[in-house]
Amino acid sequence: MALPSEGFSAAQLERYDCEYKRNGTANLFVFLDVHRPWRKVKVTESRAAVDFAACMRELTDAHFPKAERIRVVLDNLSTHSPGALYQAFPAEEARRVLRRLEFHYVPKHASWLNMVEIEIGVLAAQCLDRRIESIKQLIAETAAWERQRNSANARIKWMFTTEKARAKMGRAYPQPPPNSGQTQRVKTTVHRY
Repeated sequence: MALPSEGFSAAQLERYDCEYKRNGTANLFVFLDVHRPWRKVKVTESRAAVDFAACMRELTDAHFPKAERIRVVLDNLSTHSPGALYQAFPAEEARRVLRRLEFHYVPKHASWLNMVEIEIGVLAAQCLDRRIESIKQLIAETAAWERQRNSANARIKWMFTTEKARAKMGRAYPQPPPNSGQTQRVKTTVHRY
């Protein structure tokens, strides 16, 4: 209880005011292979086009060096585009990386269709549920979480089908014309190598 003073009564509780101080922000790029229990978290200080481009080159050169084609499911952030690679690298390097990538974007207002969003939810609940003091500590914490999830063979059980997508979001997943010979898929994958 606060001591009675000017403007306060003896029955009034003491009040505290806290001031939040932001010490900086960080960005997390999360990679997920839906065919095996593998994920990778890359911490960057920003989420600029050059950061995205560096992640795409790391995906092709370090994580899947033998893959001919890597299908990448992305949200619609403006930096998540082939143009980002041309901003970051010389044209021949951007083309080299992009030849192996196939971008697929989830429909706007439907990021829940992106399986990595589920993984980010798990990451947030298990690792990011408190204030982390520095980028260095964040890198260490996310790396430990990543190792634990990968060694536990944790996977996402995806149960959303094309039919369910068409029922829920008909405009984003229209029926192919009859006898077109085309099939549409909601689930986009990264090959297992």
